[in-house]
Amino acid sequence: MGCHCKLLLAVSVGIFAIIHIVQAQPDQQGFISLDCGLPPGESPYTDPVTGLTFSSDAEFIRSGKRGEPGDTVTYIYRQYKDLRYFPDGIRNCYNLTVNKGTNYLIRAGFSYGNYDGLNVYPKFDLHVGPNMWIAVDLDNDDDREIIYMSKSNSLQICLVKTGSTIPMISTLELRPLRNDSYTTQLGPLNLIYRRAYTGNSGGFIRYPDDVFDRKWVPYNWFETNVNTTLNVTSSNPFVVPDAVSRSGISPKNVTLPLGFYMFTNHDSDKVNVYFHFAEIQTLNANDTREFDILLDGDIIHKAYSPKVLQSETKYNISPQKCGFGSCDLDLVRTQRSNLPPLINAIEAFTVLDFPYAETNPDDVAAMKNIQESYGLNIISWQGDPCVPELLKWEDLKCSYTNKSTPPRIISLDLSSHGLKGVITHAFQNLTELQKLDLSNNSLTGEVPEFLASMKSLSIINLNWNDLTGPLPKTFHDREKSGLKLTVQGNSRICADASCKVNNNQKYVLPVVASAASVLIIIAMVILILVFKKKRPTQVDSSSTVQHVLPKSRQSIITQTKRFTYSEVAALTDNFERVLGEGGFGVVYHGSLNGTQPIAVKLLSQSSVQGYKEFKAEVELLLRVHHVNLVSLVGYCDEEGHLALLYEYAPNGDLKQHLSGERGGSPLKWSSRLKIVVETAQDIIEQIG
Repeated sequence: MGCHCKLLLAVSVGIFAIIHIVQAQPDQQGFISLDCGLPPGESPYTDPVTGLTFSSDAEFIRSGKRGEPGDTVTYIYRQYKDLRYFPDGIRNCYNLTVNKGTNYLIRAGFSYGNYDGLNVYPKFDLHVGPNMWIAVDLDNDDDREIIYMSKSNSLQICLVKTGSTIPMISTLELRPLRNDSYTTQLGPLNLIYRRAYTGNSGGFIRYPDDVFDRKWVPYNWFETNVNTTLNVTSSNPFVVPDAVSRSGISPKNVTLPLGFYMFTNHDSDKVNVYFHFAEIQTLNANDTREFDILLDGDIIHKAYSPKVLQSETKYNISPQKCGFGSCDLDLVRTQRSNLPPLINAIEAFTVLDFPYAETNPDDVAAMKNIQESYGLNIISWQGDPCVPELLKWEDLKCSYTNKSTPPRIISLDLSSHGLKGVITHAFQNLTELQKLDLSNNSLTGEVPEFLASMKSLSIINLNWNDLTGPLPKTFHDREKSGLKLTVQGNSRICADASCKVNNNQKYVLPVVASAASVLIIIAMVILILVFKKKRPTQVDSSSTVQHVLPKSRQSIITQTKRFTYSEVAALTDNFERVLGEGGFGVVYHGSLNGTQPIAVKLLSQSSVQGYKEFKAEVELLLRVHHVNLVSLVGYCDEEGHLALLYEYAPNGDLKQHLSGERGGSPLKWSSRLKIVVETAQDIIEQIG
């Protein structure tokens, strides 16, 4: 190829460049233009230089604080006057609505301006969704650009803290491109340096000259400048602006190739280079301009001739790795050409590897609905819920097959998060969920049946909420196949499988056993009258209170489990939660095996009346069983400690339902009488 001069494709341009503006205002359809940190009251506005409409970013991000660069900093673009910085959290993300399958130019602009007075340029990472885009080192004010094809209708651009400095951003811009232009099927394209055009006007070219709002920067390559005042058309997908194509360069030494080189960030980087050509010189009849296009010594297009006053783009279809992190770009004249090579503009990209598949979109949508339903503002709940794994959302666990398979959410722990309202149907869209913890909140309403229909769900913790009603039968069916459901602390839930609902009785009314309860008094009166009438003289020692409870307090309930006082203390978490108090003593909430709620009556040693109640309750509950009477679970009789353990009545006691204290209407007298009569009749039948 011979010896020829190489020109460096990395020339900086001053910030105060003159912008080339034309009168025509193309459509901004699909543009997203965010002025980060702009007060909502000043939004939107039209940039006086470009005519672009910018809006505040406040609706697109949940975190960050507003800042402004120092007063001594002057910016040609209004959107660099404000900034948003992120002192809290590791990952802070913008949530944008896009069109799935569309190529977007994404540009993030930064103007540090010593806004914090520290005079230390921030260093942080930029992510697109779950994948790292680039490590940002703001040693000067600059932009970062990527061309990315959206995988869904939502897109997250995230700033990730990596050290002691605080991430910040000035502007975020998305521009839809034609899908048949830049090739992103093998990976997103990260712009290297700047997009260069060969004019010498000294100013940026962007919107409205460029309908896609690409920024074209002039470079002086000290070669022969070629210009035209004629219009240059562009009918190809790249739509290179006329203002770019009207200028170009050729080598000063017409016998030598036109060559330049560029650096990549890493030796392993693969590049795509886009060469833009248009013949803008008037050629004589015998003139021929023909050259080969070489990328690092490989011909990507042979014997190419630019079209007269028509823009055309040539590029390497397959990404190419350059040797030693430096790529040679050469335009070499063919033997039949009497004119040197000519080029108008060039773009160079590295092809990025985005290995992580985004979390299953149904899971993501479900989590967003859950977040909105309960107004959750958890700072880590930004970006992709599961990936990268080191940045996954708090309170959830995911399953990972491999990087290319979308992760699934398998565990969600929202205990003690202040949740209010009903259990939202959004949970059922987490179809791979195995564990759900909603304990220690203020959830209301009934336990929804759809939870029992979630096939993967094996553990549901609903303890300590304010849920109501009977559990659907499907839960009891699922419990037989391994579902573990806990509902402790929901006083208005009927968790037993025997709970029934009918037209006459909204709730089954298991009575917290107490001799003071109206039902017990009436039932006992009937019981005594019938008992005396049937057996006026016979004394059956096996049925007397004295036999059941001798004053010596020996073992009293041979067919019921006996507990030690230490066991009773453990079952009640050391008597932590009080359910009520009466003449007998205090009633505490407890739990058997961590699943079966119980009520524990502890006899007050100073209460004579309580000991009498104790004897009456034992005699009744040992001899009769009824749906309206709680069952005796066990007892404690140890060194002055006397306690009875009952099944827990989650729907409250009879008095509460008679008065309507549970939130419903007071029980009708006809219903009360029916309960009394049926209960008394069943008791009489049981004692014969």
